[in-house]
Amino acid sequence: MATKAHLNPVIASHLVEIKADEIPDTLVYIFEQGDAGDERCTYKDLYENSNKIARLFLDNGIDKGDTFAVFMKNYPEFVYALLAGTTIGAIMVPIDPRSRGDKLRFLLHNCNAKAVIVEDELLSSLQEVLPNLPAIKLVSVVYKKGHAIPVADKYHALNETIEKTTWDTVDQMIMDVRHPMQIIYTSGTTGDPKGVAIRNNRTGLFNILNSIVWRYQKDDILYNGLSLTHGNAQAVTLFPALSMGITAVFSPRFTKSRIWDICRKYGCTSFSLLGGMMAGIYNEPEKPDDADNPVKVVISAGTPTTIWEAFEKRFNVKILEWYGSVEGGFAYKPIGKGPIGSFGKPVPGVMEFKIVDENDNEVPVGQTGELICRLLKGETKVDYLGKPEESKEKTRGGWLRTGDMVHRDAEGWYYFDYRKGSELRRSGDFIQPEYIETVIGKHPDVSEVSVYGVPAASGSPGESDLVAAIACFEGKSVDPKSFYEYLKKNLEANFIPSYLQIVPEIPKTITEKALTRVLKEDFLKGVGTIYKYEDYK
Repeated sequence: MATKAHLNPVIASHLVEIKADEIPDTLVYIFEQGDAGDERCTYKDLYENSNKIARLFLDNGIDKGDTFAVFMKNYPEFVYALLAGTTIGAIMVPIDPRSRGDKLRFLLHNCNAKAVIVEDELLSSLQEVLPNLPAIKLVSVVYKKGHAIPVADKYHALNETIEKTTWDTVDQMIMDVRHPMQIIYTSGTTGDPKGVAIRNNRTGLFNILNSIVWRYQKDDILYNGLSLTHGNAQAVTLFPALSMGITAVFSPRFTKSRIWDICRKYGCTSFSLLGGMMAGIYNEPEKPDDADNPVKVVISAGTPTTIWEAFEKRFNVKILEWYGSVEGGFAYKPIGKGPIGSFGKPVPGVMEFKIVDENDNEVPVGQTGELICRLLKGETKVDYLGKPEESKEKTRGGWLRTGDMVHRDAEGWYYFDYRKGSELRRSGDFIQPEYIETVIGKHPDVSEVSVYGVPAASGSPGESDLVAAIACFEGKSVDPKSFYEYLKKNLEANFIPSYLQIVPEIPKTITEKALTRVLKEDFLKGVGTIYKYEDYK
C-alpha cells in the first residue's frame, strides 16, 4: 500500500484520498431528492469521481489558478467538482442556482470562469448568457434521471466522465494550504455581489469550529437544505461530515414543509438554518407530531427572538445560535447559556470584538454601534476579487468592518440590531421588521412575509413608510379589509404597515434572506397587487 504521509488533511482532496485509503466504504453524504430517491457517496466515491473530473479539467486546459463555475442545486457533483479543484489547484466558483440573466452573466464574467459544470435543468439559463462569455472553454452538463431532460450533443455530459471505470489518475498537485480553494460571492442584497477568496486552510478552521462549537458526535446524522454555494452549508455540515466521517444529508433546496419528514426518514439529529427559514417553518400549520422527531439541536443564525422559546418547545429541540459571515467574524451562544436573543460571544483566544461609532470610538454597554472584529493571531484580511481598495477598506486599521449594527450587555453578550443602512424609523420610533413579520406570519393564510421601508410619503428626512410583502399558502388569498383588522388587533398603530404588497413568493438570496431590494424596486414601479392602509382605516 502506498504511503500517504506526504498528504496534508487540511486540504480537502488530500483528506479524502487519505480516508478513501483507510475507510473507503464509509458513507459520508446522502443527497435526497424526494420521490426520485437519493444518491449516496462514500469516501471511495468522493475520491474516484473527483479524480475523474480533475483529469477532465486538465485534458481541457483547466489548470492551477484557473477558475471554474459550478451552477447547480445540491447534488453529489458539486462536491466532486470542489475536490477536483483542490486536487489540481483550479478555483471553484459556486453560483447560486437561482441566478439568471444579467446576474448570472456578471458572476461568470467577473470570476473569469474557464469552465462551467451545470445541472440539466439550469442549462437553458446558462445558454442565454454564453454568447457573451468567450473565456469559457468547457461546458459540462450533469443529467439527473428524474429530470428526463434530453442530452444536448453540443456540450460535454459529465455523466460519461463519472461512469468511467478506468482513467489516468491525477496525483495531488497542490501542497500549499494558502492556495485558493473557492471564490464565494456575497449575497448582493444592496448591490453587485463581491467575490471572496477562500483558501485551502479554511478547512482547518471548519474543524476547529466543529470541536469547539458544533461538537458533533460520531452517532450524529446532519441535515442541511441550504445551498452548498453558500458558506453556511459548507461550514456547518459539509466539511464537518467530511472530516469526522459521519453522515450528512442534503436536499436540492430548502423545504420548510418537508424538513421534519426528511429528518425522520434519515434519523437526522441536527440541522442548520437561518432566521428567516425558522420563521417559515414555524408559520407552517401545527401538526400533532411536531415534537416527534429525532432532531436534538438546531444550529441557527438569526433566530427571531419572538419565536425562539416557542420553536424549541413545539418541536422539542434546542437552538445553538451563532453569527458569522463569509468574510470572517464569528460568535456563538452555547445551548442553555446566555440570554434569549443574543447571538453569543466571540470564541475566547481566537477573536476580539469591539462596537464602535462612526469615528471608531468604542460605545458604552447597551448602545448600538458597528461591530468590528479581528483575529488575535495572524492577519485579519479579506480578499475581494478584483477589488483591492475595497478589500483594504473592509479591514481598515486591522479590524474587519462587519456592517452589522449591534449592542452588548454588561455580561458581554452580543445582540444584532440591524444591518448598517437598513434601519427603519417611523414617526420617531425605530422599527424592528422582525417583530412585525412574526405577527403577520401567525396569520393562517400567510406562508411568507418580508417587511421593509420605503421613503416616507410625508417627506420627513430619515423616515420610512412600512411595506409588508406577503406570499400566501397555495389556495389562500388576502382580503385587505379583514387583514388590516387583524393587524390593528395585534400591532401598535405605528407598527401597522402602510402598504400590503401581495407577491407569488418572496425573492431570496442564497442564504434565504429576503431580497428587499427586488421587492422595493417592484413596489416603486407599482408591479403586482398593492393595498394601501389609508384606504381601509
